[in-house]
Amino acid sequence: MSTANAPIISYSGVELRRKELTVLRDVSFEFKKGEFAYLIGKVGSGKSTLLKSIYADVPIESGDARVLGYQLASIRRKEVPFLRRNIGFVFQDYQLLADRNVYSNLDFVLAATGWTSKAEKADRIDEVLAAVGMAKKAYKMPHELSGGEQQRIAIARALLNKPALILADEPTGNLDPETGDTIMEGLIDIAAGGTAVLIATHNWAYLDRFPGRVLKCEGKRLILNS
Repeated sequence: MSTANAPIISYSGVELRRKELTVLRDVSFEFKKGEFAYLIGKVGSGKSTLLKSIYADVPIESGDARVLGYQLASIRRKEVPFLRRNIGFVFQDYQLLADRNVYSNLDFVLAATGWTSKAEKADRIDEVLAAVGMAKKAYKMPHELSGGEQQRIAIARALLNKPALILADEPTGNLDPETGDTIMEGLIDIAAGGTAVLIATHNWAYLDRFPGRVLKCEGKRLILNS
């Protein structure tokens, strides 16, 4: 298999535990560039544990787990930031810094991930804000934005370092249905551009309105529905 076609996530026979209790066992799946998929399941079924394992926040108990070229079972602590730099995160509660405007929120992330050129940072911020339809909101404070606008900024933040993968954990959970649909459409567009998108959600209605691959956590297993 060529590197270009290699999966960005590859799990084989993986077991995940929390506080010595098995949460998921024999997890086996692959996820490739540009894929769009849902991670569904009841509360406590292991969705968050699986997501956290992907960015090395929950250890691999056994099995083979590779993400973006890193072997998670043996990843070194100093390698974790480099793994996470290639993953974009979108959360239900936006997690914007309340004490600074949109531009400064994004600039903070770029500076923290090694960008030093002021001009290059400004160009990249302009690019991601335009990509989510928020080009004119750079100098707004988070409290001046609606929930949907804050989530668009959160998606822009996730795109800053041109990640190969975006993990979205209930990204529409705090939004009204119409705004949630807009956010979903934006994530689908991102996947169409080549960035893989994995969305954990309780809103099963999205599966019909915005079709994608489905991964389901159930009975301590990961079931590949499609």
